[in-house]
Amino acid sequence: MRTRVGIGVVGFGWMGQAHSRSYLRIPTLFPDRAGEPELVVCSDTVAARREQAVAEFGFREAVEDWRAVCEHPGVDAVVVTAPNMLHVEVVEAACAGGKHVFCEKPVGGTPEQTVRAHAAARAAGVITGVGYNYRFAPLVRHAAELIESGRLGEITNYRGRFFSMYGSDPLGVLSWRFEQDEGGYGVSTDLLSHSVDLAHMLVGPVARVVGMRATTIAERPVPQPGAGHYGRGSTADPTGPVTNEDYAGMLAVFENGVHATFEASRTLVGPESQMAFDVYGTKGALSWNLERLNELRLYLAGGDPDTGYTTVFAGDRFPYHGSFVPGNANGIGFEDLVAIEDSEFLNAVARGEQHEPGFDAALEFVSVQAALVRSWESGSWEDVVPVAAVGVR
Repeated sequence: MRTRVGIGVVGFGWMGQAHSRSYLRIPTLFPDRAGEPELVVCSDTVAARREQAVAEFGFREAVEDWRAVCEHPGVDAVVVTAPNMLHVEVVEAACAGGKHVFCEKPVGGTPEQTVRAHAAARAAGVITGVGYNYRFAPLVRHAAELIESGRLGEITNYRGRFFSMYGSDPLGVLSWRFEQDEGGYGVSTDLLSHSVDLAHMLVGPVARVVGMRATTIAERPVPQPGAGHYGRGSTADPTGPVTNEDYAGMLAVFENGVHATFEASRTLVGPESQMAFDVYGTKGALSWNLERLNELRLYLAGGDPDTGYTTVFAGDRFPYHGSFVPGNANGIGFEDLVAIEDSEFLNAVARGEQHEPGFDAALEFVSVQAALVRSWESGSWEDVVPVAAVGVR
């Protein structure tokens, strides 16, 4: 018999709706699931979204005050998709209410906020999840298997990057994403976190880093009332300063000696959503790019004169893929990755087991981020140490 899991969602924007759709889809996709999801209550400050949550998504109710979600007796797990500056407060309230918590990244906009959220969850003994959804791409899982099996030989080098254009327009409004007091750090939190998390999964812990940052668009139009956080202003609008970074880059050494480079940018022109990695070993190499989600580039060394990378197409022979579409080279999409991670979190809650990745993974990333921030200030290599052990700013 499956365990009923009551779901509450805080924030009904794009990601809140994506997770809600996923929980609606899970019964149709994963017959072997341990949990039976029920959409109980959703909170949002926009009345039209609350109406949509009930009328179109089937939530039993929708409220304006997110605290009502954290206190609702029918909710077993809270999904946090509110703006970044609210994450820690919502997480702490959900934990205080004894609710399991899935939080979209970043769990905290700064390392200090992530430590607070982690401490609240540990004290409450609840199951946690964090939205590092690229871990669940079928071909990323296949890449992990190739590395673990030794098919690439000894891993020597790694390249991780996340290049996006969402901030490339100088007239893009000065939303909370561009203000450190509101959203925390910039791309090192928003984008680099995904890149480093995948590296942790594929290669292992990072030991040392040295890095740099840049804010390439220093001023942006102040948003007018009602503007979305990806809205566009005009040249006549008053402007305000961008106070966090548009670009972050770092050299890194893993604990196992692998050397790496990482980059993240929200203002480059060209790459639209290039969440990508390259892994190099003594017997082969591979690369994956979100822009080509259903393809993996693989090179295996040998004596064949017709050597070179091979394109491996996704298919139902790889983890999770067959839940969505049969056969080979029939692609899946971004929200399918959300459905996979939500199904895994649902199963963890139903079984009473910790989900992976949980808040421990978020803490591992911000330990790297804290070292990177120290490197920005010192201009030197910095050791990665657990943030709780050294304190954070």
